[in-house]
Amino acid sequence: MLLSTVAWAASKPHVVALGKAVPVKLLVGTTGNRTIDITVRPLYVDTKLKEFTTGKSHDVTDREYVIRQAYRINDSLPDDSSKTIKWLWQRGGYLRLPDFDPLYSDVSWYRDYAAYCGIAGNGERVIAVVAQIGVRKPLYRKDVAKASAGDLPDSDCAQPHWERQPARVTFLPKNGERFTVNVSGRFADQVAGGRTMRHQEYTFA
Repeated sequence: MLLSTVAWAASKPHVVALGKAVPVKLLVGTTGNRTIDITVRPLYVDTKLKEFTTGKSHDVTDREYVIRQAYRINDSLPDDSSKTIKWLWQRGGYLRLPDFDPLYSDVSWYRDYAAYCGIAGNGERVIAVVAQIGVRKPLYRKDVAKASAGDLPDSDCAQPHWERQPARVTFLPKNGERFTVNVSGRFADQVAGGRTMRHQEYTFA
């Protein structure tokens, strides 16, 4: 979610604020038989609850920041005798990030750039992605390795590491070699042998 600290609409200021962090359990794994501890924070607009969030916020500018969405999903079965709804916490996304997977992707932010390992549409391949806020197509997209059956966000790829001057990010796949991508404006190129290598975008089914 991209938010403004003070949002303006029809000349009326709206105050956006985050509430106190609350610990909750997140079910992980294909069978939902494991849990990990996360914290969620309510997001208020003019003191009214609008969303839940999780993780750290990242300041894009002095007036805008991004933070990951969290939400509850109804896990009650039609035949459950109890009238009490069983809610499960889930992690959502940030924006429309390509190949972003709510469970496995762990985004590393720098300026208005997002670097992360996503999962291809067929669920079989790990994809390295560099995306920019406001740009629909990824600046960089590369098939990294076969996806494992791991349950945790870093099962296939550790969180990418950013550097500045020049702006670049290093990807750390667990089933492949680490590599670095230079980022400038709306362009991103992989560094090979100390030289910048123009990236060719591929499309995967």
